[in-house]
Amino acid sequence: MKISGVEIRPGNILEYEGGIWKVAKIQHTQPGKGGAYMQVEMKNLIDGRKTNVRFRSADTVEKVRLETKDFQYLYAEGTDLVFMDKDSYEQITIAKAVIGDDADFLQDGMEVVLELWEERPISVELPENIEATIVEADAVVKGQTASSSYKPAILDNGVRVMVPPHISSGTRIVVNVADREYVRRAD
Repeated sequence: MKISGVEIRPGNILEYEGGIWKVAKIQHTQPGKGGAYMQVEMKNLIDGRKTNVRFRSADTVEKVRLETKDFQYLYAEGTDLVFMDKDSYEQITIAKAVIGDDADFLQDGMEVVLELWEERPISVELPENIEATIVEADAVVKGQTASSSYKPAILDNGVRVMVPPHISSGTRIVVNVADREYVRRAD
């Protein structure tokens, strides 16, 4: 589907110069002289390159629709991750780099959504929140105010998060994957 340069929005997936790009940021600019344009920051979903492109309103670009499919995470194999299609039970291997830092939050049996372009996986969407156990938490320092004094803690997956002072080692908590922030105690 073709869209004009001024219709581009963050999160759009575009086909540009033979690659697949995800729009990160946009800035609409109307200079005093000349026509308006959209300054677009994009990241290549295949090789991870970033670029800034200027699109005028007369420019058109192809907006891509990705196919999404439910998969289940099975295990890590070196620098690769193995997932299973929940419908056909077919296994596929994806490089850890495709997921990036969010790979730290993968748990055995976790259900994820893979985005596919021409049958090729280009991104993995994890659940918004996950549960994890704290394996190490600093002691509370007496005299700190209770309102905004968070302390560092390390989760069972090795990720460091900031938690409220009343949370101790062995506690199960809910963590937001995107922000890597404490949400609440697990039930």
